[in-house]
Amino acid sequence: MSLHYVALGDSTTVGVGDPMNGSSTTDLSGAGARPGQGWRGWASLLAAALASSHRVTFSNFATSGATVPVVATEQLPETGDGPIDLASLIVGVNDTLRSSFDAGRIRDHLQLCAEQLTARGALLLTVRFHDHGKVFGLPRWLRRPLWHRIEQVNVAYDDLHARYGGIRLDMAAYPEIYRRDFWSVDRLHPGERGHRKLARAFADELAVRGVRIDVPPDLDCAYRPPSRWADAMWLVREGVPWVGRRANDLLPWAARMALTQFHPPAGSLPVGTNAEVRRLLSLPPSLPSTADAEVRRLLSPSLSSAPSSADAEARQLEA
Repeated sequence: MSLHYVALGDSTTVGVGDPMNGSSTTDLSGAGARPGQGWRGWASLLAAALASSHRVTFSNFATSGATVPVVATEQLPETGDGPIDLASLIVGVNDTLRSSFDAGRIRDHLQLCAEQLTARGALLLTVRFHDHGKVFGLPRWLRRPLWHRIEQVNVAYDDLHARYGGIRLDMAAYPEIYRRDFWSVDRLHPGERGHRKLARAFADELAVRGVRIDVPPDLDCAYRPPSRWADAMWLVREGVPWVGRRANDLLPWAARMALTQFHPPAGSLPVGTNAEVRRLLSLPPSLPSTADAEVRRLLSPSLSSAPSSADAEARQLEA
């Protein structure tokens, strides 16, 4: 039996967090948005498992940083117009982190994707997102508005599942989702263990529906996770600059959203962003002084303006 499987989505479906051959040098740019170019990930693991019983054609159209409109307007047309057996559609977290967030627009684009994919015979694979803020370790004033947005995305997926069916994983139903070893060093993407768990969960659900899978995705990791020291060095060289490049946009928006939706007490906005970023990223307290100095150096130029921007936004709104 032959199966045509297409994957649509963002960096999680690209496979970010699960580098091929256990490499620890692949950065967060999303290089490897197609199979065989740096990342493996849950979709590739699932395709390999399906190939143990079927002739599988697997096309991964996911791109790092993709939002729901990008999937609908750029990735969906790439799938062509022929029949599809399986289609994974997992996207929406990037939308929640943008000031242009629009729940109605997200719902409409997801419905468009689902309508076209199922019309071509596809069984949809989707998820219901967990509380990402809990994984990040965000403070309550920031976590609550982020969760509010995630829940709006989840409602859109609820509507989609009710209308088009398919297989949907409720990520919050898996206790390990909040374990540190589920995630890669950045806590934004699953690590190898997390990707394997996703692939296995979808494979188990497909088996319940009668899809034969002789060799399901293995839950045992093939490679050792990076040591605590390797984590720290990766953060210094890649992780902290990555956060820094996004902080000038993210922190003012987060402060504005928290104030307009939840009105935290005066003075509760973050101060000392460098320390907060170090806490969120869990830099080991035993970092050598040279590495610690490097973290401060990398953080300072990119994050120094973020607290003042957030405070200015807050003062403007309070006025």
